[in-house]
Amino acid sequence: MLLTTAAARRVVFVGGKGGVGKTSVASALALSQARAGRRVLLVSTDPAHNLGHLWQCEVGPDARALAERLDAIEIDPDATVAAHLQQVGDALRKLMPAHLAGEVGRHLALSQDAPGMHEAALLERIAELVHDGLHHYDLLVFDTAPSGHTARLMALPEMLSAWTEGLLQRQTKSERFGAALRNLGRDDGIAGRALGGETPSATPADRDQAIRSLLHRRRHRFEHLRNVLADAQRTAFFIVLAAERLPVLETIELHAQLARAGIDVAGLVVNKRSPDNAGPFLATRHRQEAVHLQALHEALPSLPLQEVPLLATDVVGLGALDAFGALLGSHMTPSATVPTADPGST
Repeated sequence: MLLTTAAARRVVFVGGKGGVGKTSVASALALSQARAGRRVLLVSTDPAHNLGHLWQCEVGPDARALAERLDAIEIDPDATVAAHLQQVGDALRKLMPAHLAGEVGRHLALSQDAPGMHEAALLERIAELVHDGLHHYDLLVFDTAPSGHTARLMALPEMLSAWTEGLLQRQTKSERFGAALRNLGRDDGIAGRALGGETPSATPADRDQAIRSLLHRRRHRFEHLRNVLADAQRTAFFIVLAAERLPVLETIELHAQLARAGIDVAGLVVNKRSPDNAGPFLATRHRQEAVHLQALHEALPSLPLQEVPLLATDVVGLGALDAFGALLGSHMTPSATVPTADPGST
């Protein structure tokens, strides 16, 4: 189910509660698609930085090769916020009078830890990767942060698109007002009094045009991301979970949050499923898990569900990921034995 669906999509998001094996599933999925001949970019938005640990190499903000036709990026939220604020600051300093540069710096310093800043900066980076990555890769696979963070992130494109549209409308009113003042021959004097003097590098009209250009670019990126996320023919969202009470409840809530954001969930992946033929302890656990999975089925009866067995060793490195990917493409029962591991460790 998982690999068949992913093979027909351009973007795949893998989400779920922390510790259920999202990174293992996303990595094995990406590797399997690369083995099938597609050019794949694997992106981790999880601040836990498990991607590099899983692949046994350093993965950073710039794309690096993990295997043939497979590149990876690990987004650092703090570094992303810093880069975002640096970009905003550079743009503002070009548009504002030189003597206000200190005010710009102080404002951005206060914004560093403002509520929602990390999500907004991260979303801008994701929007950029989706916009540009679809031109260079056949498939983008996103290994996301734990459920609550991801749900908020998925709802942001609609909100930020509307917010940016509001800024554009206010900018249009400002331009009209400025044009009227210039026609009266009074714009320079008022601008000088309001801003404390004209900037030598930009006229009021120059600043208006530059601001409008930045806002249009931002709106285009968010609208593109929103359209991609809402297009079930291009994008699939899989929720990974363990067959336990809390992960099941969190999965049901995440599904509801994604539905409210207009994002279709393509399927569920139940990871670390206990076997029923490996002794009484695991057989008992298997039956307990079945109770939780029945509750999941009753809550989300139409969603495809794929079970992946509990394994004996860690999923670490290329060989283990190849073997784990074979499980994702099969319909094996949870009692199957494979020489890999418990993906919940990643």
